[in-house]
Amino acid sequence: MATVANALQDQEEVVAFLGRAESYGLKGEKIERHETHASIVFLAGERAYKLKRAVKYPYLDYSTPDKRRAMCEAELAINRRTAPKLYLEVRPIVQDARGLRFGSRDEHAQAVDWVLVMRRFAQGDVLENLRRAGRLTRDLVLPLAETIAAFHDRAERIFTFGGESGMARVIEENAQILGRQPFARNKVDALCAKSKAWLGRVGPLLEQRRRDGFVRRCHGDLHLNNICLLEGVPTPIDAIEFNDDIACIDVWFDLAFLLMDLDRHGLRGPANALFNRYLEKTFDSGGLTALPLFLSCRAAIRAHVAMSARELGTGGQESEAAVLLDRAIEYLSPPPPRLVAVGGLSGTGKSTLAYALAPLFGGAPGAVVLRSDILRKKIMGAEEHVRLSPSAYTSDVNAKVYGEMTRIAGHLLDAGCAVIADAVHGARAERDAIAAVARAHGVPFDGVWLRAPAEILESRVGKRTKDASDADVGVLRRQIATIAAAGDWQMLDATGTSAEVLARARKHLGA
Repeated sequence: MATVANALQDQEEVVAFLGRAESYGLKGEKIERHETHASIVFLAGERAYKLKRAVKYPYLDYSTPDKRRAMCEAELAINRRTAPKLYLEVRPIVQDARGLRFGSRDEHAQAVDWVLVMRRFAQGDVLENLRRAGRLTRDLVLPLAETIAAFHDRAERIFTFGGESGMARVIEENAQILGRQPFARNKVDALCAKSKAWLGRVGPLLEQRRRDGFVRRCHGDLHLNNICLLEGVPTPIDAIEFNDDIACIDVWFDLAFLLMDLDRHGLRGPANALFNRYLEKTFDSGGLTALPLFLSCRAAIRAHVAMSARELGTGGQESEAAVLLDRAIEYLSPPPPRLVAVGGLSGTGKSTLAYALAPLFGGAPGAVVLRSDILRKKIMGAEEHVRLSPSAYTSDVNAKVYGEMTRIAGHLLDAGCAVIADAVHGARAERDAIAAVARAHGVPFDGVWLRAPAEILESRVGKRTKDASDADVGVLRRQIATIAAAGDWQMLDATGTSAEVLARARKHLGA
């Protein structure tokens, strides 16, 4: 394996060339440099130049110029799927009598190395830097979830990678790499044993998902440092090009990296928002049984990347790797599932409360929110913000909506997920049905009924814009006339701010 020291020595002249402003025709400008264990990025003027290190790891081989060229070409093509305006070209670095210079495409035979050329973007727009600045909010992760869902939907289906054997390789590789480190060997052994036990349970599911087309050519390295704001839109960049075993994976294993990255930084709220929005756009809950294993493997991968970065001197710490290893083990012991139902008339803030409660229940990244308004749009084949006609609110359609909610809730509980069911639940039969799901699956159940004065509800409903709910003031008034408060559930005052309502709910639910 090419060592880091050898890589630095082999590419010393190229690195020096790329670090000089004169190489780019610039004068007096400082060239900014960013390093990882696998590459060095030089920021010069309006461009970024990415040099792949001459290294070889078990999962990556950049050890020769020809291999680095091929991987630059692959990276260009793969990342144009999500950021076509950002990724520009591959350029050779050639040697002549005067020294190194950037060559043209037809000088590839004289190339001593290669760089990927990109448009430069502000480093403050990288999501990891936004996180450090305390600016990574729900408003950012919701559109990101939609972007990832759309990317996964159009990604190439792959049937020769992933599945049970793919995850077995990930587990084994994590064990091999972490096992070479001088810390916590007993924890590495424990992680490996627990991971293999989990794989024994979910292996058939992973194989079925591979057969069903849920293994795709994904991003492969979807964490906060590989997402940036481009023209204000959170956009994945720097996808894996060097290893199909890493890139061709279950879509939930792809998303798990980002969920884990948010969660490990104490951002379970944004992680849960992203998680639920992805589910609302894809309706793919089939991989959730394996999510604890996916999260664990992602934390373990991040642990050995941190150790590689430490060896390279680019910022990794043994303490960071140790914390990530602990987190990897913890993900494999999630708390038991629980079902909470939130009901009440339109305008009581059911959805606001449901989404606020979701990060507090269940294993990472929190509970799944089942929202009747979104399920109704799915059943009717309508986009989320398209207003439905009165025919979508007949008793027959209502029965389908509540039936689908109870069916999915049961499936999610079987998968080990906590669930929050958000609907009016105005009829006793509807409340009994959701409570029966909890009994059938042997999990705790809580029903919460929100209430507030009519004038407050009318004011809230009247101010709604771009919401999945079609309820207007007229609908609300019919609800007031026909729906009685659910005395069989816990009454909760829905007046005041959303934070105040959440505090009341948390006190009642012990969250």
